[in-house]
Amino acid sequence: MSATLLGDPVVATTGSTDPGAPLVVLLHGRGSHEREILSLASRLPAGPAYAAVRAPIAEGGGFAWFANRGIGRPVTESLAATTDWFRAWLDRVAPTGRPVVLVGFSGGAAFAGALLLSEPSRFAGAGILYGTLPFDAGIPAEPAQLAGTPVFVAQGEQDSVIPRELLDRTWSYLLGDSGAPAYARRDPGGHGVTVPTLAELGGWIQERLAFLNRRGPLSPAHGAAAWAEVLDGHLPVRSGVRPTVSWTIPQEQLSDTAPPELQERLLARLAALPGVTVRQSAISVPGAHGLMLGPTASGPLNAFLVPPAGEFAHQHPGHDGSLHVTLPLPLVADAIAKGWAQAHPLAGVRLTPGMVLIYGPRSETELETVAGIVATAHAYATGTASSPKGAQLSG
Repeated sequence: MSATLLGDPVVATTGSTDPGAPLVVLLHGRGSHEREILSLASRLPAGPAYAAVRAPIAEGGGFAWFANRGIGRPVTESLAATTDWFRAWLDRVAPTGRPVVLVGFSGGAAFAGALLLSEPSRFAGAGILYGTLPFDAGIPAEPAQLAGTPVFVAQGEQDSVIPRELLDRTWSYLLGDSGAPAYARRDPGGHGVTVPTLAELGGWIQERLAFLNRRGPLSPAHGAAAWAEVLDGHLPVRSGVRPTVSWTIPQEQLSDTAPPELQERLLARLAALPGVTVRQSAISVPGAHGLMLGPTASGPLNAFLVPPAGEFAHQHPGHDGSLHVTLPLPLVADAIAKGWAQAHPLAGVRLTPGMVLIYGPRSETELETVAGIVATAHAYATGTASSPKGAQLSG
């Protein structure tokens, strides 16, 4: 089915009538309708405009598409046609520059995921509620695909509607390889939006939109940028699988941690960077070593974890040994894609958009690489970062 045969969308709206106000689009699942999901807006922040779009296909495509069905050519083609149809509507009501947040429930989550993965830079963020991403449906889901695009993900522990393997695959991808700053929660119940989830979703939307209002549009996550000279301008691929990292805050590395001796040597290297002083982090857990720069630091605001303190990085205590640093978004994407990092859940929501957790070094070679990553963050914060000709490192 072509997008032109779907007709004009049926849309229910509430909230702000200002055509420039941020737009939150609510996408329902099978067996529901636009008025039902629009009722969630009463529990979400005042200020944005809310729109719920009726699923155009009752079975086999569109918002009603369910990832627990087999993916064949008809479903894939129907999903592509429906995303094209939706984007045509969205481009009319929300021209470039108007922030758009997608919130999809159940089958609507798969559709929201298809839109987000196809063009991450189009959206200010997305809520994936009690559903799965459209894996194996011709939609790209590459490493760092969503770098710089915050995502809120909620699942029910006892969900029996969406297959558990798909829920787990969605959870694993969003909180790891996708590169998204993913704020996650799990409810003890099944396949239904809970009051606590709505409360957290509302707070997340409010903070994300307030952040964009304060900081303005961000540079693209994918583009040209260079690593510090100690890395010869290039980051190698980290060997092995990603360590286990907590999905709650504080964000910590839980497995495959750095030996204490390497942690100590790394800290000594970092403390010797020009202008750096080391003291208790202004943002992290007790015992975390904050790397601070004085008032002469000339990097952009987004180069700091805690701008008033001049903190651009910190190393976690010995039981963890990972680090949080701030990098330009193209380097965030590169570090995640090559296995060295994952995004902080609140990057671009409450904290600087380039905040990532860097895994602690396991060997001499990795110590050199991690030191180079932090040296790059230092150059970003001191305003001395280099870039390929024509590249901009503002974050």
